[in-house]
Amino acid sequence: MERQISRFVGRITLQDHSEDIVRPLGPENLLLRGARLKNTKEIFGVAVYTGMEAKMALNYKSKSQKRSAVEKSMNTFLLVYLIILLFEAILSTILKYAWQAEGKWDEPWYNQKTEHDRNSSKILKFISDFLAFLVLYNFIIPISLYVTVEMQKFLGSFFISWDLDLYHEESNQRAQVNTSDLNEELGQVEYVFTDKTGTLTENEMQFRECSVNGIKYQEINGKLVPEGVTVDYVDGASTSLSLEEELFFKAVSLCHTVQISHEQPNSCVDGLRFSNGLSSQLEYYASSPDEKALVEASRRMGVAFSGSNGEIMDIKILGKLERYKLLHVLEFDPNRRRMSVIVESSSGENILFTKGAESAILPNAKSGEIDRTRLHVDEFALKGLRTLCVAYRKFTPEEYREIDQHLHDARTALHQREERLADVFDLIERDLELLGATGVEDKLQDKVLETIEALRLAGIKVWVLTGDKHETAVSVSLSCGHFHRTMNILELVQQKSDHECAEQLRQLDRRLKEDHVIQHGLVVDGASLSLALRGHEKLFMDVCKNCSAVLCCRMAPLQKAKVVRLLKISPEKPITLAIGDGANDVSMIQEAHVGIGIMGKEGRQAVRNSDYAIARFKFLSKLLLVHGHYYYIRIATLVQYFFYKNVCFITPQFLYQFLCLFSQQTLYDSVYLTLYNICFTSLPILMYSLFEQHVHPHVLHTKPGLYRDISKNALLGYKPFLYWTFLGFGHAFIFFFGSYFLMGEDTSLLGNGQMFGNWTFGTLVFTVMVLTVTMKMALETQFWTWINHFVTWGSIAFYFIFSLFYGGIIWPFLHTQDMYFVFVQLLSSGSAWFAIIIMTTACLCLDVLKKVIYRQLYPTSTEKAQMYPNRVTLSDEFIALQPLSRARNQLSKISLLRQDQVSTAWTQCAATQAGRQRARLLEDCWTE
Repeated sequence: MERQISRFVGRITLQDHSEDIVRPLGPENLLLRGARLKNTKEIFGVAVYTGMEAKMALNYKSKSQKRSAVEKSMNTFLLVYLIILLFEAILSTILKYAWQAEGKWDEPWYNQKTEHDRNSSKILKFISDFLAFLVLYNFIIPISLYVTVEMQKFLGSFFISWDLDLYHEESNQRAQVNTSDLNEELGQVEYVFTDKTGTLTENEMQFRECSVNGIKYQEINGKLVPEGVTVDYVDGASTSLSLEEELFFKAVSLCHTVQISHEQPNSCVDGLRFSNGLSSQLEYYASSPDEKALVEASRRMGVAFSGSNGEIMDIKILGKLERYKLLHVLEFDPNRRRMSVIVESSSGENILFTKGAESAILPNAKSGEIDRTRLHVDEFALKGLRTLCVAYRKFTPEEYREIDQHLHDARTALHQREERLADVFDLIERDLELLGATGVEDKLQDKVLETIEALRLAGIKVWVLTGDKHETAVSVSLSCGHFHRTMNILELVQQKSDHECAEQLRQLDRRLKEDHVIQHGLVVDGASLSLALRGHEKLFMDVCKNCSAVLCCRMAPLQKAKVVRLLKISPEKPITLAIGDGANDVSMIQEAHVGIGIMGKEGRQAVRNSDYAIARFKFLSKLLLVHGHYYYIRIATLVQYFFYKNVCFITPQFLYQFLCLFSQQTLYDSVYLTLYNICFTSLPILMYSLFEQHVHPHVLHTKPGLYRDISKNALLGYKPFLYWTFLGFGHAFIFFFGSYFLMGEDTSLLGNGQMFGNWTFGTLVFTVMVLTVTMKMALETQFWTWINHFVTWGSIAFYFIFSLFYGGIIWPFLHTQDMYFVFVQLLSSGSAWFAIIIMTTACLCLDVLKKVIYRQLYPTSTEKAQMYPNRVTLSDEFIALQPLSRARNQLSKISLLRQDQVSTAWTQCAATQAGRQRARLLEDCWTE
């Protein structure tokens, strides 16, 4: 049995009065979950794909694991800290033996060795000491980081589902999170690959125009009107149809797989009527919105499909019933790009009706108005309409008997069924007589233009991958802002050979390098893409990367995934996002780093296979620019902070070994070692990673350029990592040596003359450390809620209360009472309080000073937005990425900018060669 459900091949043998009847089984016979038995009393069925051939079993190992860039950075940082751990352990072990080379330290009078110690293996003792130091310093590896990150991802994912701005009221659908592992990846997207139909458009088809026998018609008030006819003439137009028009709409109303529910009336009794006398109560159900729109349009024109009963199809032509016997259905497939039906009329004629893409129909047509229809198809496509060509063919009885036998043999074959069917379909669908073409409009979704524009300003390149015709795709790209009028459109289409494709790519590459001032858009068709991916991947990707927008048309689903993968594995390793609404987008969605499904009208395959699901394309801007920005900032700070606080934690332990002859004496009590990451410092960073909003969400949404500040994993690069690491080492040195200078010279800090001991020294270091790392988190927090206040000051209060409680009681189950009354004794010293305040302030002042200097001298766009959230700025990137008319409108709306400010902006923009043309554009816009 074929493992791919879309390529299922089988046959079933039925017994009818001791006669075997063989029927073919294919993908069209498969009933999926949720299917209901309708329009028939019984069926013959067979169970397939069970046990280990079930979908879950077959696909268990096929799906690749997606890992975010933050997770990869975490693993890299972990390796660095593992090296630091090994270095500290090895250094401590070596220094221990170097120190013990002197006899007085090797065997002091108060710690004499036993005979067993003297005779033990030095190698084993060295390994034992090395392992002991590893255990002593192992807290530098933040194991709790992974637990906290998983909690943050899981809890943080709820904010997407709860966001009312991502809720679509008309369909009552909210955003859906299928995986929480990629939240922060939403803030790192560099390329967006989007489908067109159902993603950028509504997937609500409306019949607009058609071409019949070389004459172009349009629908006005439910009537078919030739082009150029005035409205006055339309009101008095006749409802009759010519023979060509009638045959055309017969083909449209018969060549489909539309169903009519039996619950709906199929007569004109008590129904609203059109001018042609037909009822409006018929409700059609179709797997494709194109088919439904065409059948409904045919009904409005007077040729109505009124249902089917078994093999009989009924149509009413201006109220007159005609019946056709359905003999065969030649299903649509993406290779043929057409579907056909063979019917038998009441007069006994066998007729083939076929419809499909013009590239699949016109080459097989031998008669009809081919040239004029091709011209009309191109005109429809330039208007952004989806086009289909319609043709027919009559068979003689001998021809039909021959093709009927061929179809039966091919459909019942168990081997190479697809190839044999393709050959038979090709034999049947030739020598066609062209009837005409249809033009169906698919409206753009709301705010698609603004969304694409915002993504472009955020530094994200948008690629549209569609199966539509070249002209249709370009028209829609222009209308949705993917291409704008000032962009130079380059084309890589209709390439016939590898050599021709390579030469065209080289010409495009030279042109892009020579003319790098203006923006370029690239259009590629499926055939040329296949040639480009065959041996010229690098050259093709160089051309694409130098273009501001790329449109790939006439693409198969597998080609979409190949394009995404080609960009994903390029040397720059950009983060990719794919968004689509149908089953043909699943491979692209699964291939990209982040896959987003649109809850549209093409089923739920894309949604089920995606990482996130939204109801409309316009929600993508907030999902990336706001949620993605927040998620990345939060988790990046979480990761860096965890490494920082663990460096602060363990470095004093390492330094302490220099004072205790590397005897592996711990500086902190074991309870403090255990609770440091669990209780004392965990909640503030967790709450920060859930609620932090360093910039108001409205500012992030209205200023897409802020997204650039976090692109390319900016906050988890080596510079920020080294800054946080050295900051941790610096603070640790202040903790340790500040405490040492206070207590290291046997100075009495108590009123009774007593001196502090080893555990008091460690507790002092630990207290300063807890206060410093908690206050450091407070400095990083920009958005304070009552929860942040509660966990920040509550963590400090909890530490003091716990330490007083832990050190104020003799615990009978503990072997030693080292910490008894230590914390109370420490807090009874005014000098200790003064030292705690001084060391904490010294640590934080360095960080505050650095932040102040950098904000004043080298502020980022995000920091400017924090300081001036309501200021309107006009950047050269913003204007350069606008169409001319939109740039003019934008300039006229900005009243806050005075003329001299704009002149300054022009001067700065024109300082570079690439900006001079933009400056001239600004000047022209302002003048007009």
